[in-house]
Amino acid sequence: MKGKSLISITDFNKEQQLRILEIAAGFEKNPNQKLLNDHVVASLFFEPSTRTRLSFETAANRLGARVIGFSDSGSTSVKKGESLKDTIIMVSGYADIIVMRHPREGAARWASEVSTVPVINAGDGANQHPTQCLLDMYSIMQTQGKLEDLNIAFVGDLKYGRTVHSLVQAMCNFNATFHLVSPEELKLPSSVKMHIKNAKLEYHQYTELQDIMHIADIIYMTRIQKERFSDPMEYEKVKNSYVLNKSMLETSKQNMKILHPLPRVNEISEDVDNMPQAFYFKQAENGVYVRQALLAAIAGVK
Repeated sequence: MKGKSLISITDFNKEQQLRILEIAAGFEKNPNQKLLNDHVVASLFFEPSTRTRLSFETAANRLGARVIGFSDSGSTSVKKGESLKDTIIMVSGYADIIVMRHPREGAARWASEVSTVPVINAGDGANQHPTQCLLDMYSIMQTQGKLEDLNIAFVGDLKYGRTVHSLVQAMCNFNATFHLVSPEELKLPSSVKMHIKNAKLEYHQYTELQDIMHIADIIYMTRIQKERFSDPMEYEKVKNSYVLNKSMLETSKQNMKILHPLPRVNEISEDVDNMPQAFYFKQAENGVYVRQALLAAIAGVK
């Protein structure tokens, strides 16, 4: 993985994905390892982020790297009209690894093609979010003791949810059964379902959240993303489609855990937070260890 960009989760094969999870477990036991003292990591966030940006910067700092970059493109030369190509070429002369989030689908792949250093996609529009996928896999492994043969329910915005798209593709390597819960307007795109079909795996579609409560090993909740809707009225129609509350957990399997890429709005009630099924805050913490593993692997020190 040394020197390799990560734009889509499929850029790393199954063995490489598992290797990242293995390295992450080591960092969870001992997070402060100054392995990148001579490295500079560029953190370029053209779109708002809290967990992804801060966990990447925490990961780089715990590894001893220096971090440069921005969290608001409005304060950069992009506002003056500088192209993405010119920005990436310029920054790749300053840094050893670029971490980038961009609102436009395909922007990360384009950046990797013009950059002279590895690029890590921290989310490109509604397309992919491979590092979130890796930390989701790590969290699933942590809670279930395995990745194979699980019933995984994805709930909410499956159309625009880039975290869902990445995780579905990855879990096709582990014989998962997929339970897809969404409004008709926000179904999983056919292009993502094709990965399930090509892997000869099962998927089932639902419109009611209660239908999967007794089936799922993992419930992956997502928020309805207002920023992805061009028509505000369409958002208003679906914004409160699913709300998971404490009383709904009575029929859940003993091993079931709830994941969420965060931020949440109202799709998980706060009365769920202290339940044993809730794992989303620990999931967010896991992002630091997984991103440490990724930076170390791409830098070639692990």
